[in-house]
Amino acid sequence: MRAVRFHEHGGPEVLTVDEVPRPEPGADEVLVEVAAAAVNPVDTYFREGGYEPAELPWVPGSDCAGTVAETGAGVADYEDGDRVFATGLGNWLQGTCAAYAVVPQDHLAHLPDGVDFETGAAVALVGVTAWQTLVDACSLDPAERALVHGGSGGVGHVAVQVADAAGARVTTTASPTYHDRLRDLGADDVLDYRRDDLADAVVEAGRPDAVLDHRLDDYLSFDADVAAESARIGAIGNTDPAATFDDVPACRAKDLTVHHVSMFNTPDFGAVLESLGTLLADGELTAEVAETYRLAEVGDAQRAVLDDSFLGKLVVTP
Repeated sequence: MRAVRFHEHGGPEVLTVDEVPRPEPGADEVLVEVAAAAVNPVDTYFREGGYEPAELPWVPGSDCAGTVAETGAGVADYEDGDRVFATGLGNWLQGTCAAYAVVPQDHLAHLPDGVDFETGAAVALVGVTAWQTLVDACSLDPAERALVHGGSGGVGHVAVQVADAAGARVTTTASPTYHDRLRDLGADDVLDYRRDDLADAVVEAGRPDAVLDHRLDDYLSFDADVAAESARIGAIGNTDPAATFDDVPACRAKDLTVHHVSMFNTPDFGAVLESLGTLLADGELTAEVAETYRLAEVGDAQRAVLDDSFLGKLVVTP
């Protein structure tokens, strides 16, 4: 089968398309014929060596959607031909930018009929991240206010929808180009992140009870200033805040809680994916696919995911 791999750490040029044996699933694993895989910033961290994969050579890609090609002896919930989507790969498990991927059965869920594979792949990692941040870590309740930084991003545009589906009112930030679409996706208030009075505008919309922040190193003080009393801040990303909790008096004065969230630490990927599948089936969740690439173009996609401006996700189709 064809698979994208890197044999050494470096820039996108180290990615090659190789012919490799088709993997065999273990007892509790499922072999998925990949119809689509998403590209995420974390893929570049493994390639560059900022995060260490389990071994080299390595297949990048953290999520995918496709059909079950084979199941291990201990798998009871999936059969050949089932439509599925999966995430939590590409770190200690070989990734998804390949014709086939081996997935532990608790890392996938059934993809509802009517949801295309590109959408399933695009939702998986960012959907679990948004769910872990807003629902599990921040315990977002109906009628509360959520602030989602970077609403046009992969996580951001799905987080807007998850918060809306939870019954919360949603404030998000983005370039004006994306404001109308984010309102369509469920945002109540969409603000230009470059405006000088952004903090005042957030407060005017309603002090948030939960904040999803992917740049806590830049925005911890901002979040603390605009947040409601006893608000929860969910921090995702790969950098440490320049200002610590103790350096920001408002954190203690308002009794704020900061949660550092990693999608890869999700205790039950399958359960969250099943919940996301329900939202997909009910039309309360989708993913914007900005561009689709072939396997030979994964290097271009990994450049674009860091450098280009777009709404939603980039997807690879083997």
